[in-house]
Amino acid sequence: MPEDLPPAEFQTWVAHPARMYDYYLGGKTHFAADREAADQVLAVLPEGRDMAVANRAFLGRAVRFLAGTGIRQFIDIGTGIPSPGNTNEVARACAPDARVVYVDNDPIVIAHSRALLSGHGSGATTVIQADLRAPAGLLGHPDLLRVIDFTQPVAILLVAVLHFIRDSEQPAAAVEQLKQAMAPGSYLVISHGTQDFHPVRAAEAVRFYERASAPFVLRPKSEISAFFDGLELLEPGLVQLPLWRPSAGPPAGLDRVWLYAGAGQKR
Repeated sequence: MPEDLPPAEFQTWVAHPARMYDYYLGGKTHFAADREAADQVLAVLPEGRDMAVANRAFLGRAVRFLAGTGIRQFIDIGTGIPSPGNTNEVARACAPDARVVYVDNDPIVIAHSRALLSGHGSGATTVIQADLRAPAGLLGHPDLLRVIDFTQPVAILLVAVLHFIRDSEQPAAAVEQLKQAMAPGSYLVISHGTQDFHPVRAAEAVRFYERASAPFVLRPKSEISAFFDGLELLEPGLVQLPLWRPSAGPPAGLDRVWLYAGAGQKR
């Protein structure tokens, strides 16, 4: 596992998953390369935009739930552009004293995030440039440590980010380091793309990410479940994303959302 990754450059000509995600959500922080790659995905996978919207809704439900349990520290890794319904917005609506650290490896995302989140409370919200593939550097980042107290429970959010980490980059080892850093009572939240529902169409869509700055690595439920090893998986377990604690009745359009989601607590 590399612990000293070179800083990313402002490569606006290379599509980036965070900016493609912003495009799916109807945001404004993306470039021609991002739009081109995203449009190619949507051409073969029109459900892509539905998945992005459903994933954002899952983030909101998870943060509200965790804030309701008393969690006041949140680390959102691979955050992307903080569009409406972001972690800081949801957490502080539930708990004004909540502290949030956003983490991303794209300098363009970092710059826009800092501008969008300025004025959200001194010390309450921080944005750092770090990479999940280098967890020691992420966990030891001085700006993160000024906000997060690892002797107290924390929620680590890996929402739609692990599927951008290749197997050769040891995502399980990175997640294990995050779990080791968490105090008892902490939570790990994951959403992750899968080929389980429509293997052929899913594989066709994700190939367009190969020209982006990160691939899209689909994993089966068994591999995603393994990220929670050593934690107590909360009800309803690892389920299709809209089925995780839906806010109102049985969700519609399940066939259009090809992601699993879950949350585990460290005891």
